[in-house]
Amino acid sequence: MNLVPTPSPRRLSRFALAGFLAAALLMPALPASEPPSPAERLVHAPHPLVIAHRGYSAWAPENTLPAFQYALVAGADLVELDYHHSSDGVPIVLHDTTLDRTTDAIARWGGKDLPVARRTAAELATLDAGSWFTPPFPGLKLPTLESAVAAIQTRGVTLIERKAGDAATLVRLLQDRGWVNQVVVQAFDWSFLADFRQLEPRQILGALGPPGSRDGRRLTDAEKFLNADWIDQIHALGARLVVWNRQIDAAAVRHAHDRGLKVWIYTINEGPLAAELLSMGVDGIITDHPAILWRTLARQAPHPR
Repeated sequence: MNLVPTPSPRRLSRFALAGFLAAALLMPALPASEPPSPAERLVHAPHPLVIAHRGYSAWAPENTLPAFQYALVAGADLVELDYHHSSDGVPIVLHDTTLDRTTDAIARWGGKDLPVARRTAAELATLDAGSWFTPPFPGLKLPTLESAVAAIQTRGVTLIERKAGDAATLVRLLQDRGWVNQVVVQAFDWSFLADFRQLEPRQILGALGPPGSRDGRRLTDAEKFLNADWIDQIHALGARLVVWNRQIDAAAVRHAHDRGLKVWIYTINEGPLAAELLSMGVDGIITDHPAILWRTLARQAPHPR
């Protein structure tokens, strides 16, 4: 004789529902999926990107705040800049290793071939970085990397090119300011990229090329052409972007895409050449003159990506 009453199907469903609700209340909440970062959205954009080289450097002194502001007004998808370290370790926005070309350092201090790395950040802050341009922008200062990125990120996305300096300093800056994957980082020094990825694997990185030498030997122009070997090395490095000069062809772009990489090309200011590169399927073009690129894109028939 069964002394234990058997629940009806209706009671069973109530028991099951009660158990489910109890388990749900005790279960930790699952984190909501985070939306893609600005850098991720750009890397996966379905259209070619217009990237302003050193800001809108055709209209304002390169690597200065006005050049960055003009690039944002022109609607550039990314604003590229370069940086070196001062003698006291502060990242300073400047393309050249020396101060001669784009500042009044020679007039102020005398001599020539004056390295940025031999001056403190306070000394560099006294220089005029705009009077060399035509027309001149007198009184402009060399921005720190932090101040430049802060200005760009209010309305756009920064493409940071490391010219000199250790990976840890840049990683610390991006982490402290919450800029990891809010920006893109690129470098010609692939060992720097490897160091950076070890410290901060979340950050999207671009490998600039072509290298000038390999194993201590200068490369010929033919060897600098983008090919499967270079692309496979970049893929193994963990970079997501191949950033190359015009030494490419459609086969190389297809191979990069097959490896899950995007291809950006520098520095293109001619509409017909830009159109030719776009027809190969490149994903972004770095230019001194974003307006030329916008006009070229407007005239270019869309191609499958």
